Amino acid sequence: MRAELESALADIKECIQILKKHLDFDKACARLKLLIQKSEDPELWGDPDQAKVIMKEKNDLEASIGRIASFEKEVEDTLVMIELGQEMEDEATMLEGETLLFNLQILSQKKRLESLLSGEADRNNAFLEIHAGAGGTEAQDWAEMLVRMYTRYADSRGYKTEWLEESPGDEAGIKSVTLKISGDMAYGWLKTESGVHRLVRISPYDANSKRHTSFSSVWVYPEIDDSIDVVIEEKDLRIDTYRASGAGGQHINKTESAIRITHAPTGIVVTCQSDRSQHRNRAQAMSMLKARIYEMELRKREEAMQSENDLKSEIGWGHQIRSYVLHPYQMVKDLRTGFEKGNALGVLDGDIEGFLEASLTLKLK
Repeated sequence: MRAELESALADIKECIQILKKHLDFDKACARLKLLIQKSEDPELWGDPDQAKVIMKEKNDLEASIGRIASFEKEVEDTLVMIELGQEMEDEATMLEGETLLFNLQILSQKKRLESLLSGEADRNNAFLEIHAGAGGTEAQDWAEMLVRMYTRYADSRGYKTEWLEESPGDEAGIKSVTLKISGDMAYGWLKTESGVHRLVRISPYDANSKRHTSFSSVWVYPEIDDSIDVVIEEKDLRIDTYRASGAGGQHINKTESAIRITHAPTGIVVTCQSDRSQHRNRAQAMSMLKARIYEMELRKREEAMQSENDLKSEIGWGHQIRSYVLHPYQMVKDLRTGFEKGNALGVLDGDIEGFLEASLTLKLK
């Protein structure tokens, strides 16, 4: 086997070992066997809450073990193809097998990073809020550009995007938007995007074609399920109803069905206008509020477990994390990791994978 193939295979095998070690593969398999036995016990279903917890753990373990087993099988099948091509002196088969092996090497690098996403909410869906900064139309247009960037990224990963709230700009763009991004590890991948994003460009709204700098804030927090108990006192809430605004909202709501909930102890405000039903909008807004409070607690827990460091201060709300320059040159640079790309338009079209991988790798070091 050529040196390049041996190197690729070594990387893949190392990745598989890391995945198994991270999962504690043997114990996970034993635990799954026990959970399967419990799920088959008729008495379990007398306690729906306990059954739900057990079935969730069982399904999660099955998925984790299945991903590793499937990856191992792909590697074995590829090696068999290469060996078969060598025995038959079939160059086409050998070339196909080698190409597959190199592709698996690339995939192994991504799987290795994903294995580090072990936070208790990393596998969850994500809520993503974008707020335009000061600057009127310029900032509001920039906020809409960020919405497009994240929705394009979500599409590229096969994630589902749902608009929950949108406040349109005065002339163009948006003042704020809340999206729900659903898919495996949506929160894990996007959680380091929270912060201030800066755009430098020649303004399309300036008749003198001057260069403008605009800012928008992004906030990402995980969706939580019923197994996570977040207690919210009714007395701590202020609930307002209003008529939905924006192009999307106008077509969805004709009455005051939009909901805004303010949580007095934390100052958190959430809004939802995605449905005609005030009742369903309220339920969704409460889910978002619980998720925001839960995310706040997660951050407090992280800070208690490790001392404050430079990375913490950089990614905090209100801190600039990334700069997007369209003039006088094209460059997108992450200020935390130093990772940069010259194809700024490609990044704004959703190609942000490299930035996410760099920030996650740094955060997890």
